[in-house]
Amino acid sequence: MPANFVEELRWRGLIQDIMPETEAYLNENATSGYIGFDPTADSLHIGSLVQIFILIHFQQAGHKPIALVGGATGMIGDPSGKSDERNLLDAATLDQNCAGIKKQLEKFLSFDSTHSNAALLLNNYDWMQSYSLIDFSRDIGKHITVNYMMAKESVKKRVGADAKTGMSFTEFTYQLLQGYDFLHLYEHFDCKIQMGGSDQWGNITTGTELIRRKVGGKAFALTCPLITKADGSKFGKTEGGNIWLDENRTSVYKFYQYWLNTSDEDAYRYIKIFTFLSQSEIEALIAQHQEEPHLRLLQKTIAEKVTALVHSEEALHKAQQASQILFGNATKEALQSLDSDTFLAVFEGVPQAEVSRKRVANGMDMIAALAAEVPFLKSNGEARRALKENAIAVNKQKVDENYTLTTEDIIAGEYILLQRGKKSYFILKLVS
Repeated sequence: MPANFVEELRWRGLIQDIMPETEAYLNENATSGYIGFDPTADSLHIGSLVQIFILIHFQQAGHKPIALVGGATGMIGDPSGKSDERNLLDAATLDQNCAGIKKQLEKFLSFDSTHSNAALLLNNYDWMQSYSLIDFSRDIGKHITVNYMMAKESVKKRVGADAKTGMSFTEFTYQLLQGYDFLHLYEHFDCKIQMGGSDQWGNITTGTELIRRKVGGKAFALTCPLITKADGSKFGKTEGGNIWLDENRTSVYKFYQYWLNTSDEDAYRYIKIFTFLSQSEIEALIAQHQEEPHLRLLQKTIAEKVTALVHSEEALHKAQQASQILFGNATKEALQSLDSDTFLAVFEGVPQAEVSRKRVANGMDMIAALAAEVPFLKSNGEARRALKENAIAVNKQKVDENYTLTTEDIIAGEYILLQRGKKSYFILKLVS
């Protein structure tokens, strides 16, 4: 018998809507279920982690997860939760995006074909590309009325009296295409349940209705709440944009820091959603956190678990080292262990000046490095005073006016970090 998947999601706060009889069916039958991923970019962002965690829980409960990349529906764009129509992507971009997403999903689910519940990665373009409009209209369109489609919340918001832009026929057909995906998976992969965010409820139930009307089958649906932050801002967004799962888009350090900076109120929810810790383990952590909130135990636990899952234990260790460098007493060796991307992520926004590599190789005195040849301090006199006051550090190590910069001070192959006091930084970038 499968484990109680729905109960696991329920205590974690991951159930918003659920079709009647869904829990009973899943408790009695090991089945296939799917979640769709929209290929609007070649990487998923942390908003997609909720759906990824649900698929992992689904597989751990003994069911077979299907991750569906929307290569076909991505050409249209899901109108759910949107007030404006999205730009359409070309086929080459969609192919690239689908490939990137597939590569990421393979990190989270087991695709070992020797197991009966091995995960599947599918692309709906594979069964939609040769389906003609005439055939689709005859085979699928006749089973769902316009009245039924108009009643969906995602449609009503765009075509009602208060709607600003309306909805194109292209977007209007989206729910029918997604409904057909469910039907196709039901018929060819024995898929009995579709899951997703609460904004997908209308599209998902269109699929269950299509299965009922066309083939007389019974399918199920489950959605989770859309994750928001306690302050009302959007989860997964920063001033710099999305927090991506691809380290080339969002550095591991920034990824780690995002979770570390979670508010206490959000951390109480996120520890349940974004870790696999048991209910008793989480309750103990929350109690400990409440006794010593200044230690930020919940935030550290979430940051460690999610970073290791998405990137690796090694990447987590590097991110922790980088955090210690910025906020702790770092050694010269620790700084020099950083790669270029991590160094720049840690010291993002710090002003830079270029200096000749040859100039440093020949020895560069501190007055030149601080003011004479570099615009860190205002004057040579200010540089001398700061050095005499023991206020200047090179790569986090205090220096005096007799210190000379050499190639041994270079970090990540091309940088030297200058510092005055605790918070004033400047970077020398070495150029040929």
